[in-house]
Amino acid sequence: MDSRRKFLRNAALIAGSAAIPNSALQAREKSPEKNFIDGDENSPYKNTYIKNIFVTENEFRGARPVLVPAPTFKQAREILPSPIWKGNQQAIDMYWRAWEIAIGNIKDPAPQSGFTCSYIDTAYNGNIFMWDSTFITLFARYGTRAYPFQQTLNNFYAKQHPDGFISREMWGKTGGDCFHRYDPTSTGPNLIPWSELAYYQQFGDLGRIHKIFPVLCAYYQWLRLNRTWQDGSYWSSGWGTGMDNQPRVQKQYNPIYSNGFMTWLDTCLQQLYIGKILVDFGFYTERWQEIEDIEEETKFLKKYIKEKLWDPKTAFFYDRYADGSLGTLKSIGAYWALWTDILDQEELKRFVAHLSDTKTFARKHPVASIPADHEKYQADGRYWQGGVWAPTNYMIIAGLKNKGFHELAFDIARKHHQQVMEVFKNTGTFFEYYAPESTEPGFLARKEFIGWTGLVPISVMFESIFGITSNLQDQTINWDVRLLEEHGIERYPIGKDGLLSFRCGTRNNIKQKPDLVVESNVPMKLKLTWGGGSNIFEIKPGTNKF
Repeated sequence: MDSRRKFLRNAALIAGSAAIPNSALQAREKSPEKNFIDGDENSPYKNTYIKNIFVTENEFRGARPVLVPAPTFKQAREILPSPIWKGNQQAIDMYWRAWEIAIGNIKDPAPQSGFTCSYIDTAYNGNIFMWDSTFITLFARYGTRAYPFQQTLNNFYAKQHPDGFISREMWGKTGGDCFHRYDPTSTGPNLIPWSELAYYQQFGDLGRIHKIFPVLCAYYQWLRLNRTWQDGSYWSSGWGTGMDNQPRVQKQYNPIYSNGFMTWLDTCLQQLYIGKILVDFGFYTERWQEIEDIEEETKFLKKYIKEKLWDPKTAFFYDRYADGSLGTLKSIGAYWALWTDILDQEELKRFVAHLSDTKTFARKHPVASIPADHEKYQADGRYWQGGVWAPTNYMIIAGLKNKGFHELAFDIARKHHQQVMEVFKNTGTFFEYYAPESTEPGFLARKEFIGWTGLVPISVMFESIFGITSNLQDQTINWDVRLLEEHGIERYPIGKDGLLSFRCGTRNNIKQKPDLVVESNVPMKLKLTWGGGSNIFEIKPGTNKF
């Protein structure tokens, strides 16, 4: 029996759970949440749930609210990491302004909303968004010592349905879902595990992995049961992908609300990537045997995407229409492939080369969300018809680094950061997205957007311009030095109590070996690379000079 049939069979068994002597499930049936229907106990809909056994372990459902008062920005500033970049005071000012806005966006859950934690608001319309919150916590983790920003994601876990569904957007005032779970726009993208992995790699909170593992597995399995076609590929919608108005579906379908009877490339790629993360979480928690269906599906998706969605002639991935033909749009969503191992090295080079093509993605402000030679491309961005977005740029930059394209990653990061900084210099604030052809906000873009745009002044600067990343599980700091100016970070957090300070002196050229000073209260390993070579050093508690 193949893994997909086995999974569906098990789901059917769970649906008949009265015959399963599972005390956790029986306890859930007796709980006050037994009438939890589609996110609202007063829902007018009949109960059609196929219960997922993992949801019975979800400790966030029905938990008492945990309210953590927000610090003042002045208080937080004394704890937050502090960047150094000689001759670039504008970048430093932009960094601190991003944190000031972020601290100001911390909210307590509305009474009776059912949200369980204080959280950082999406800064869009008063609601909370799965897609936005994932990227917000990817930069906010650097502020964990000042505030527990990661608990923002707990509010999504608290609202998980009995079958594993989690809505992509929830009303801020009531906590209810904004969509019925069977609406094609109701959920996605499935990226929260990416943020949780980054948090775990930096802080090593294994207890959190144990708590979130069943939640994330149940949500993944819901998508598999409810968002796949007969051939096992995934579908979504414009809203479901987070890239609302991209011209992807055929003309007879609505680009925002319809699935277009189409296989959606980015959703397939994300499920492949997230499935592998969950398998890793399974090993960390010694529960990998319980999700062999997910591991098997990652093998299927890798094969399917390469055989059905990759075009070797154009060296690009595309959506697939119902008749088996490929879509025509080169979407930025294809670059989720950088987080997989689908392509061999030569194929990868050709695929990545599109990012340097001045006829398509390489604009004044890179990276455009659709190529400039497409008929729907707009010079002012027009949302996802060419707009430059912090989340997708972060995905591309970090993905390029993962695949060894360090020079291109640095180049895109530097240009992206510079353009955002120029707009900040002119306006004093940040925007939801940016125009690709000019140093301006995108068309009708919301301002004061921290929001995911906090990725640019914080994460992009730390990780891809300064080149400093960490992995607590390997006890390693990676420092890829590319700047010539003096730069560094003070109060960099690692693990439960670790604090490090990094400083690199001024250099005359890229091949000159950097002079580094690293202060630490914990032992770590430093993997240093620069234009002239690489080296590995042992960081000892105290002051280290390399």
